[in-house]
This record gives sequence, C-alpha cells and structure tokens, in this order.
Amino acid sequence: MPQRRIGMFGGAFDPPHIAHVALARAAVEQLKLDELRIFPTGKAWHKSTDLTPAQHRLALAQIAFERLPNTVVDDRELLRPGPTYTIDTLRELAAEHPKAELFIVMGQDQAVQFQRWKDWEAIARMAVICVAARAHAESVDSSDASALAGLPQNARVCTIELPHMPESATEVRAMVAHGEGIAHMVPPGVARYIDTHNLYTPA
Repeated sequence: MPQRRIGMFGGAFDPPHIAHVALARAAVEQLKLDELRIFPTGKAWHKSTDLTPAQHRLALAQIAFERLPNTVVDDRELLRPGPTYTIDTLRELAAEHPKAELFIVMGQDQAVQFQRWKDWEAIARMAVICVAARAHAESVDSSDASALAGLPQNARVCTIELPHMPESATEVRAMVAHGEGIAHMVPPGVARYIDTHNLYTPA
C-alpha cells in the first residue's frame, strides 16, 4: 500500500482569502496529497494583536475550504490551551499517522519567520517544508540564500508554484473597516459571513 501523504497548513485565517484557498488547492494538486489539514491557530505566540474569536475563524475557514478536495479543517489548535505551536500539532499528526509522509505548507511570509518557530529544527526533520513560490520568484532551495537558508543539510524543502497573489488578511480587515468591498479578495461565503456577523467593523 502506498505511503499516505498528509499536509498541514496552519494560519490565523483572520479572515481566509483567495490566496489561502489557491495555496491549499495547489498544495493538494502539486504535492499529490491524500489529505490536507487546515489548522486555524489558537493563541498565536507570534501575533501581537488579538485575533477574532475562535468560533468565527473556524467558521470562516470551513466556508473558505469546504469545496476543496482532500481538504479537512481541523479545530484542535483552537481547543488547545495556551500558546499554539506547530511542533505540537505535527507530533500529534505523526502519532496518528505513523506511516505517513508529512508536509508543512506555508506562504513566503511564514517562511521568513520559520527559524523563529519553536523547535524548528525538529519540524524540518519530521516534515517536508513546502513554500509557495510567487510568480517569477526563484524556487526555494535548502541551500540558497532564501528565507529557509540555514536549515539542516538533510532538510527536505520543496516549492509550490503559485501565481503572484498580493491579497493579505490585514488588507481585507482594513478594507472592511473602511466600508470597502472585499468580493474580489475572499470567497463569496466568507464575505457574506463577515457582513452577517459585523466582523472587522469599528466598534
């Protein structure tokens, strides 16, 4: 029986936007994943600002990713007390799927911060590090001067090809706060949920 290929894609998803969805779809297709688990983060150790309440971010993630094949939104980080660390979730996945090959999917912004993550060396040993390569950007390689330079020589790094997509959650929140339309930035269901629940609007 072929080894199962399981991906992990974490983030605040506050809110999830079309670049998040495009990266998830590209990861499933290009990495030939049997399953991609989407993890809305709990209490993010690296975020200085408060996140939108967990129940809303979970609902937004479920709406954003529900139509993607081989994709499951996993709420375990939202339920975990204390700060959220990728290494804890990765170890749980490895214990649940001891024979699977594990992949961590991240955008360029996360890759830049990767060596600040807790136990990042262990993460690099346990999973293939897969980074979205923006259009016209050089491919990510563990030996180049990229964001992932400095990884152990035996670290497995791969590139996920993705068109240049400038969307960011920060920009989406700012647009909502200023009363601007976001239909071109987020999936339709996400836009409706934000409007229905008055998310990101000034108090």
